[in-house]
Amino acid sequence: MHPVRRTVCLSFRKPLNKNRKDISMKILDYTAVGLAKAIRNGEVTSPEAVQAVLTQIKEREESLHCYVTIDEEGALRKAQEVQKKIEAGELTGLLAGVPVAIKDNMCTEGMLTTCSSKILGNFIPTFSSEAVLNLEKAGAVILGKTNMDEFAMGSTTETSAFGATKNPWNEAHVPGGSSGGSAAAVAAKECFFALGSDTGGSIRQPASYCGVVGMKPTYGTVSRYGLIAYGSSLDQIGPLCKDVTDCATILEVIASHDPKDSTSVEREETDFTSALVDDVQGMKIGIPRDYFGEGLDPEVKEAILAAAKVLEEKGAIVEEFDLSLVEYAIPAYYVIACAEASSNLARFDGVKYGYRAKDYEGLHNMYKKTRSEGFGAEVKRRIMLGSFVLSSGYYDAYYLKALRTKALIKKAFDKAFEKYDVILGPAAPNTAPKIGDSLSDPLKMYLGDIYTISVNLAGLPGMSVPCGRDAKGLPIGLQLIGDCFKEKNIIRAAYAYEQTRKYEAPKLAKTAEGEAK
Repeated sequence: MHPVRRTVCLSFRKPLNKNRKDISMKILDYTAVGLAKAIRNGEVTSPEAVQAVLTQIKEREESLHCYVTIDEEGALRKAQEVQKKIEAGELTGLLAGVPVAIKDNMCTEGMLTTCSSKILGNFIPTFSSEAVLNLEKAGAVILGKTNMDEFAMGSTTETSAFGATKNPWNEAHVPGGSSGGSAAAVAAKECFFALGSDTGGSIRQPASYCGVVGMKPTYGTVSRYGLIAYGSSLDQIGPLCKDVTDCATILEVIASHDPKDSTSVEREETDFTSALVDDVQGMKIGIPRDYFGEGLDPEVKEAILAAAKVLEEKGAIVEEFDLSLVEYAIPAYYVIACAEASSNLARFDGVKYGYRAKDYEGLHNMYKKTRSEGFGAEVKRRIMLGSFVLSSGYYDAYYLKALRTKALIKKAFDKAFEKYDVILGPAAPNTAPKIGDSLSDPLKMYLGDIYTISVNLAGLPGMSVPCGRDAKGLPIGLQLIGDCFKEKNIIRAAYAYEQTRKYEAPKLAKTAEGEAK
């Protein structure tokens, strides 16, 4: 049995009148940066923005299931506090007053944090992750926690113990994963932006499936403190939002050196918004031939090459090249990620916090029953795989070999970036599959990460930007990859491309109450 989805105080008042609803819908059309500006100028208040989003959640959440926890009272209270500070001139942050959703694997003080798993179904942290604290310092208002694949293990948000999230573009399809709840919430206008985490594409792939912008920064740019780990050498927090301007602004806010995270990097230049210029003249863009072979949907291929043509017409130098080692990325990733997961998830044993089996005999049996009942099938599959590759006799054969492959992949990218400023390709080989299709074939689900995984293995920054839709009306994402600490290059390329098209929201997010199809 799945545990019940938790909702904190989601009690809505009487329905809005027509005039009020029109105002609410107009508020939802803002980008995060646009809303912050409107709040500063006195055109909108933070409580009004929060109420508009909560109304949208009320109308859409039952069918979409983007959230695990929604804190209505806490969000409204915080919005009022922030509004007073804005009006007093005490708070001038770039995101002041803007409602945000947080993926449910980032600790939030006093708010349920489950990783969408039964084993953490009652876990309320006593501290907040550094990325969340940075948002709060900037004046962002936390709405709640978004649904995800259990412990970020999955590509569809179907492995959640709280039930699957659906794609706002077509509810018969998945939103991607593991940050599917965050991506779907942004697309459905159930928040103005969201935080996700990316271990092997978990921000970029759902961004592609849901038609929003998602970015994984260079490893070490955003503190992992308070992020419940999956693969510690691969995990990185990043934004999901409506446009590239939001993306650069949010990254600027959450990027910071943190002594509490040993992998955190002290960066001198984090003014990512300075790269928001419509100019790619002379920029060298490489397209890996390896990304356009067997397995790539023809409609996706066409959309990606059309986007490359747009950048070329704007003055970029675009050419094909051989990246190599692409076929080795998936096996290397799953060996490394699963090995780290088996170690990281050993702490969830029913002793200090979280779920504990009711009936057991002795300590060993308690561990066994708790973990067996508390973890879902996909998590158990990856823990067993990780334990196997780390075991005596197999460590050298699998784990060490995967680490060597990881180093070779990084070397291949280093060579490519000697010549190119940006690498361009698809974020995913296809558009969003139907619910149920991927879980029936886990190997097929793993292969869906083929274009994103290498970026994590090499610690590089990557971004997915909407670049069209297929014949079924499902979004397609363009992936832009940069060299380490060169986020500005991909922001610049993405921004220039974005100027040639308008942001599209799914019909479900656009329609007023009672009009949804």
